[in-house]
Amino acid sequence: MHVEIWSDIACPWCYVGKRRFEAALAAFEHRDEVTVTWRSFELDPAAPRERAVDGATHLAEKYGTSREQAVAMQQRMTDVAAGEGLEFRFDIARAGNTFDAHRLIHLAAAHGAQDEMKERLMRAYLTEGEPIGDPEALARIAVDAGLPEDEVRELLAGDRFGAEVRDDERTAAQFGIHAVPFFVVDRALGASGAQPSEVFAELLRRGWETRSSAIPVVAGGEACGPDGC
Repeated sequence: MHVEIWSDIACPWCYVGKRRFEAALAAFEHRDEVTVTWRSFELDPAAPRERAVDGATHLAEKYGTSREQAVAMQQRMTDVAAGEGLEFRFDIARAGNTFDAHRLIHLAAAHGAQDEMKERLMRAYLTEGEPIGDPEALARIAVDAGLPEDEVRELLAGDRFGAEVRDDERTAAQFGIHAVPFFVVDRALGASGAQPSEVFAELLRRGWETRSSAIPVVAGGEACGPDGC
């Protein structure tokens, strides 16, 4: 069974959803017969390499709220993440364009280390305060995740896997995916948002038992879209 997950490194709900899905998969009796593929999705394709303002200020500007309200929103998300064993540090997060990070995830897939790269990038951005759009930071992170430094630097200096990122994004548009995370099982069943682990467990069970040409979607989980989280 093949599970494809569209998500963005810059999406905190995607990290929460990753943990919840991992818990469901670990308890799934057929887990050894499940393949997981991470698909690219950019919440803000026009983002600069690094934003000139901090996350709370950007959030306030996006939603038209005060900075204090934005900080409170971040704290609520931090509390949810803590419940999944994650430490979010929005106070030091350095947001930016994630296109190159997605290209590195494709490179990692070619080396059989896609999940490790995805995890390392998310931790770097949401916990460690790494500038997620900076090529030098990305090179360090990718090598730390086990990728060959020469291939990493060659990729970052060129356009390798750029077409694959765009293909993922076109497929997302064809499926009507406008917010992430979004989970698709065998191109037959879907679930949107950071659902509870119990919902993901049911998705896996149904995916194992059924096949369909359509994509019924379990909606309602928290997600990030182009207009915000």
